[in-house]
Amino acid sequence: MMKTITRTALASLLLALIAQPAMAVEAPSRTECIAPAKPGGGFDLTCKLLQVSLQETKQIDSPMRVTYMPGGVGAVAYNAIVAQRPAEAGTVVAFSGGSLLNLSQGKFGRYDVDDVRWLAAVGTDYGMIAVRADSPYKNLQELMAAMKADPNKVVVGAGASIGSQDWMKTALLAREAKIDPRKMRYVAFEGGGEPVTALLGNHIQVVSGDMSEMVPHLEGGKIRVLAVMAPKRLEGKLSEVPTAKEQGFDIEWPVIRGFYLGPKVSDAEYQWWEDAFKTLVATDDFKRQRDLRGLFEFNMFGKELDTYVKKQVVDYREKAKSFGLAK
Repeated sequence: MMKTITRTALASLLLALIAQPAMAVEAPSRTECIAPAKPGGGFDLTCKLLQVSLQETKQIDSPMRVTYMPGGVGAVAYNAIVAQRPAEAGTVVAFSGGSLLNLSQGKFGRYDVDDVRWLAAVGTDYGMIAVRADSPYKNLQELMAAMKADPNKVVVGAGASIGSQDWMKTALLAREAKIDPRKMRYVAFEGGGEPVTALLGNHIQVVSGDMSEMVPHLEGGKIRVLAVMAPKRLEGKLSEVPTAKEQGFDIEWPVIRGFYLGPKVSDAEYQWWEDAFKTLVATDDFKRQRDLRGLFEFNMFGKELDTYVKKQVVDYREKAKSFGLAK
């Protein structure tokens, strides 16, 4: 009789334990977003979006810190997180399509796409080509015709090196215009802010970058965007910018923006962030902040994002191979 009671009590206890929800993981006591470039570019923009939105939606108590770790368009930050800070649950790192392109070409050293935990994508941007407002080039055809007539006359600047997404955008345009991409005059800067400064100073004639980085400069009236590499014209105040496609250049270049975590962050800590992002992107506060930064809706998390990122890396590798940039 006693054994029966004991077994029944034990079984009830086990069922009760199983039925109990798992202990909820609390928000990290300190949060940090690493922007893998100097201030002023797309990585900075991505971190600031998260910093402001987390605070506005009260998902964290203390303000998130934004730090800058320039070098190799993300390579320095990637290596630091994997090798030195792999288990920091409060530290997220911003990434973009450019990060994935560099990964596809092996530019992050001994680490590859499987060495971090891809967490969340919170928006998409699109590639664009811009000139000064007083530039003689009024549209994409005029610019490419000038570049074809004399490649040395037109200097293109961007926030990354040859083989980067900014270089790739102009190389794809050049190839469509029957220009040898190797003959382009291309100047690499670190981060998205520096080439704009160089353009405004008339040190270069063209900037290849992302649309969101240009929104503040467009409002200032100092820059003209000749083309956006989107499938159709963007909405609102950007609707006046023509696409590359409608000007005869069949090129699209979406740029997702998101975050990853170190490889040794626990599943429970990872889940806290995934849940936080899912809550965040549904709020009006976040949508307003995203729109202010010229980003467009693109929400993807967890396993779905992991699959997407790895497919993108494969696709980018094929594009790089076509220019002799990857094996």
